[in-house]
Amino acid sequence: MNYSLIVFQKVENVAVIKFNRPDLLNSFNRAMALEVQSALTESAGEKSIRAVLITGEGKAFCAGQDLAEAAPKDAPLVDLGKIIRECYNPIIKLIREIEKPVICAVNGTAAGAGANIALACDVIVASGNASFIQAFSKIGLIPDSGGTFFLPRIVGLQRASVMMMLAEKISAEDALKFGMIYKIFPLEKLFDEALGLANQLAEMPTKGLALTKKALNKSLFNNLDGQLKLEEELQIEAGKTFDYQEGVKAFLEKRKPNFKGE
Repeated sequence: MNYSLIVFQKVENVAVIKFNRPDLLNSFNRAMALEVQSALTESAGEKSIRAVLITGEGKAFCAGQDLAEAAPKDAPLVDLGKIIRECYNPIIKLIREIEKPVICAVNGTAAGAGANIALACDVIVASGNASFIQAFSKIGLIPDSGGTFFLPRIVGLQRASVMMMLAEKISAEDALKFGMIYKIFPLEKLFDEALGLANQLAEMPTKGLALTKKALNKSLFNNLDGQLKLEEELQIEAGKTFDYQEGVKAFLEKRKPNFKGE
């Protein structure tokens, strides 16, 4: 696919995806959503890519859906279910199912679907001027893009209810306090810090990280017995990897391991 609404590049073993509609605060239209889906699919299938970094160009991370497309002037309303089904749900599923760590660097405002795409990632860092807002209630809609699934599990039902119903802007400092993000960096250092974190993860035993991600996904549904059984199964699988053997051997030989993600 030719990419025009996102920047998609490989930096060492990291796939970098940058939303690239800065004049429109990186709001999503269908074409941009399909480009993001393609980039994530390509990242999943490329063996040399061992981590993914998602961020935005300009002063915003992502303002959510481009309302000029969803509610065009002097035209019938667009089928919102079709937009969610074809644009956003595939992105959320790809982020959660890709067998590689996904890091999100929130460089500015993350609103609506933009906020929830960020929350679906494995590790989220933000600039000090970043903010998160569940803007849906302002126009009579409900949070989508996995927001009603992830946010209450991160911050609790009461706080999630307040965020979604009152649509209050959450600062980076409050997002850190609420457990929504991992760290805050100055804006001018955010990308380099996030890329460094992505490179660090890419050098780790990424097959084991993928299995950890799978266990975390299942933990959202499993009871204790089911999760213990799953841990047993995944640990057996992890124990058969090259990286496990390399990690043990490097530990015994007192040297740095050379993991391959295999």
